[in-house]
Amino acid sequence: YAAGSWGLAQYNYWKQDQENKKLATYASVPTRESEAPTVDWEGLKAVNGDVVGWLEVPGTTVNYPVYQGEDNTWYLRHSAEGYWTIGGQVFMDYQNTAPGLVDNQTILYGHHLKDGSMFYPLFLLNDQATFDATNTVWYVTEGGAVELEPLMVYYTDPNDQNVRRFQFASDDEFRSYLMGLLGKSVTRRADAETIISGTSHVLTMSTCNYYEGYGRSLLVCVPKSEAQAATVAASV
Repeated sequence: YAAGSWGLAQYNYWKQDQENKKLATYASVPTRESEAPTVDWEGLKAVNGDVVGWLEVPGTTVNYPVYQGEDNTWYLRHSAEGYWTIGGQVFMDYQNTAPGLVDNQTILYGHHLKDGSMFYPLFLLNDQATFDATNTVWYVTEGGAVELEPLMVYYTDPNDQNVRRFQFASDDEFRSYLMGLLGKSVTRRADAETIISGTSHVLTMSTCNYYEGYGRSLLVCVPKSEAQAATVAASV
């Protein structure tokens, strides 16, 4: 029985890897992290019209299309082609405005798998040195590419209703919300408060953790253009 379970697990990971490799062929990733991936949108949409974006973190295995379904369960365990897979697909919250980075907060979900794929590298950003060494996150849509950078990582539990907040009445309310999250952070930018003072959008990535009392790790990223503007404004 143990051997059979191990074999099934290995097959499921192999199947997920094959799906990831197949989808990766729809994007060309430059060697320089300062350049965004080029995505074959026509090809991706021919596979599955739910695709809304592409997420890439240079220097990691995070290089995936992003889908948006009618709920937040389908893509947890389904491939772009609709069959069951252990890691599903990276997907955007169904209540976010497509294609992402339209609302104040856009949330992407993904498993972190033991073979190091899906959101596993983002789970490792709970280490401050690893966090500090991660300078760029690319989110690409048909309308263009947005270069982001990590703002903070925080932990919470799966039932935390404060996580899934997308639109705020004002920038001040949104920034107050981010400051509240910063108070729970396990890793963060040294100048996070300054950056938050000029932030209007964040891209948050959610994955599992297995720490007692928690269950979720969330990486909050901010567009570099907003971070730079906030830094300039604070220096005047």
